[in-house]
Amino acid sequence: MPAVVRSAAFFDLDKTIIAKSSALAFGRPFYKDGLISRREMVKAAYAQLVYRIGGADDQQMARIRDHLANLCRGWRVDQVQQIVNETLHELIFPYIYAEAAALIEEHRAAGRDVVVVSSSGEEMVRPIAEQLGITDVIATRMVVKDGRYTGEVAYYAAGPTKAEAARELAAQRGYDLSECYAYSDSVSDIPLLETVGHPTVVNPDRALRRIAAERGWPVLEFRHPIPLSRRLRERPAVPVAAAAIGLGLAFALGLAIYGRHRRARTARTVAA
Repeated sequence: MPAVVRSAAFFDLDKTIIAKSSALAFGRPFYKDGLISRREMVKAAYAQLVYRIGGADDQQMARIRDHLANLCRGWRVDQVQQIVNETLHELIFPYIYAEAAALIEEHRAAGRDVVVVSSSGEEMVRPIAEQLGITDVIATRMVVKDGRYTGEVAYYAAGPTKAEAARELAAQRGYDLSECYAYSDSVSDIPLLETVGHPTVVNPDRALRRIAAERGWPVLEFRHPIPLSRRLRERPAVPVAAAAIGLGLAFALGLAIYGRHRRARTARTVAA
């Protein structure tokens, strides 16, 4: 009897499984609980729009990491977890792509493990993954001391580190990476996509769409967000084939992107 080949499907979260930035979505409840100011909440909302349109490149991701270190310093871990748990059903679950949920089920049916790989904080990523029946999560982790975030990043799940984590997991579990799959919307995830034998881009940003065309990678367009509760009642929902297809990380993204666009507008104004 031939040996069974173990494989996995690695899924990015934001704009791949869900139709928004997982962490940016928590701007209002974080503001209400006093974790961020009103100004930061507005920046986060603005960044949500910019992020959905343009994504984030390597330089932006580096700035995000630096902003992250300062943003969440002193936040209580239990307070953040409570906010996430209380608002998840309202802020995240209505935005699960039906196509992504169907694709996850297809991989499970084929005997593959499913892994969520996200730059957002593990406190946000894991509860979302668990509601989809996914237990394997690779996400950003912050250093915690005396129940509070120190402002130091223990592990930043972005760019090449996602690929490294996928290779490490493959070595631990015996995955044949040539038989593995990966899905992402962002050009920053090219290292992860290159690591597997079956890379696929989903709702790609402009840079990733161009690279996918050059390399002949499949491009999927997910367009049907659906409440998770409805998804669980109505299986299957939207066939994938028919579609032709941390923690405060995203607030740091908001600060970085907002600042960049504000500087650009100021420069244009001065030039005029």
